[in-house]
Amino acid sequence: MKKILIVGESCKDIFVYCNADRLAPDLPIPVLSVIEQIENPGMAKNVERNVKNIYKACDIVTNDGWKLVTKTRYMHRGSNHAFMRVDTDHHIPRVVIQKIPLMYDIIAVSDYNKGFLTEDDIAYLCKNHSNVFVDTKKVLGHWAEKAKFIKINNYEYERSKSSIPNSLVNKIICTKGDLGATFQGKSYPVDKVEVKDLSGAGDSFFAALLVKYAETNNIEDAIKFANKCASRVVQQRGVSVIERS
Repeated sequence: MKKILIVGESCKDIFVYCNADRLAPDLPIPVLSVIEQIENPGMAKNVERNVKNIYKACDIVTNDGWKLVTKTRYMHRGSNHAFMRVDTDHHIPRVVIQKIPLMYDIIAVSDYNKGFLTEDDIAYLCKNHSNVFVDTKKVLGHWAEKAKFIKINNYEYERSKSSIPNSLVNKIICTKGDLGATFQGKSYPVDKVEVKDLSGAGDSFFAALLVKYAETNNIEDAIKFANKCASRVVQQRGVSVIERS
């Protein structure tokens, strides 16, 4: 079994499910009545837990004290409408890149651009390992040209489009929501489904992509599997994990 190492910053996702039966008398806002609170690992730790749900050979390098970094979403219990999100203002220290072990078959960079990894850090990993998958919130540039594959969503692609060098074009897997994904000019569609929650869908796609590629060494099979997994995840409330069909 091939071994996967995930590198990236993590947080704790908190979903507070509420009822909202009336407006406040003094402000034009709903009064929330809390029903339940659900917590789970977020960002890179969410990629890890997705991978580990179907594939055990996975380790992670992430920030210490990640549970203190929180994203709290207040959601309507019935409709799943989001009222607001409250994030902690928490500094995530930069990783010591030279201490990251490279004796893995695949290194997966799950970069939320919160300071844990710089462009130079990611470039270092890509230069020193031949099988690096990058999922990043950074604007793409020459620093990523040694990556094996780059997974970004359509918003991130449009933001990076003007700066993407030709050396990256054939490495980019672009996810496009209900349109599926594209890679090297080819579209990989998905079936139409009822979307309940997009939270964590990108992490689930990335995790499934890693697992299937580790098993098959075939990126097309990996994209198709990732599409199926992400489509199932968005039909569930909150942040869920991928499963074998």
